[in-house]
Amino acid sequence: MSKEQRARIDAMMRQPRPEGSRSVEELRTGFAALMAQMSVPDTIRTTRTTLGDRPALHVEPNDTPRAGTILYFHGGGFVFGSPETALSLTGHLVARTGLQSYSLDYRLAPEHPFPAALDDTLSAYRNLLDSGTDPSTIAFAGDSAGGGLTITTCLAARDAGLPLPAAVVAFSPGLDATRTGESMHTKEGIDPIFTRAALERTGAMYLAGADPHQPLLSPAVLADLTGFPPLLIQAGTNEILLDDSTRLATRARAAGVDVILDITADVPHVFQSFAGILDEADEALDRAALFLSQRIRPERAAHTSAR
Repeated sequence: MSKEQRARIDAMMRQPRPEGSRSVEELRTGFAALMAQMSVPDTIRTTRTTLGDRPALHVEPNDTPRAGTILYFHGGGFVFGSPETALSLTGHLVARTGLQSYSLDYRLAPEHPFPAALDDTLSAYRNLLDSGTDPSTIAFAGDSAGGGLTITTCLAARDAGLPLPAAVVAFSPGLDATRTGESMHTKEGIDPIFTRAALERTGAMYLAGADPHQPLLSPAVLADLTGFPPLLIQAGTNEILLDDSTRLATRARAAGVDVILDITADVPHVFQSFAGILDEADEALDRAALFLSQRIRPERAAHTSAR
């Protein structure tokens, strides 16, 4: 355990931020500045590209990549964030697995409310499939709002009759726009990053009047997860969104899904971003990389095709 590391990060994340008075542009600029402080491996390379008519960041290991693709959805409450702000996460996953990643720059609220982000992630997945990529060599991964998109994109893909990816990794996913989890109350004040008011503000920008009581907005309480691929859900005990993860895992188990709920004590929302300065972040990324490596096995796809 790393009590001193956790305490330093908690103090850093509690620096005063007058969220209620900040404009959308100020929120975006501040988040970008914060995430620019996170470590990025020097064993990767990045290239700007497009996927499903949206900009994307192609992240590859410097060495020849293994066959397989991580389709990554960044966090930011559907209002801020970008492939660049998530580069610590995508970079470390790529470095640890040897897989390539496409990190999607989906449209953001309030300019583009629900379902714009979901439309973009589904379009990106279709693009990969249409290009000939075998779904058994694709994994979805994402953090926070992007973690939620890993689940809702699977729902949308299944509803559209598309094959589902081989695996899903969700870091501190946001999965309940109804905000009914007990942790919304019990972790208030313990969470060094979020308040309920801040989440409701950005959530209202994304909803733009849409009813949150639907599976594509609140899968933790409403989605039928039948037929889902194996899931790895990672969260920390010090986050008000904790029950989004625990309730989705319960629904997944009830639907017969292979699910791992990986909860780390005394760490904040998307603690994996602190790789290199928090031991628990590196350990969690190691577990996520192992999960992905075990489930993206191109030789299985080749064997199936031969049959």
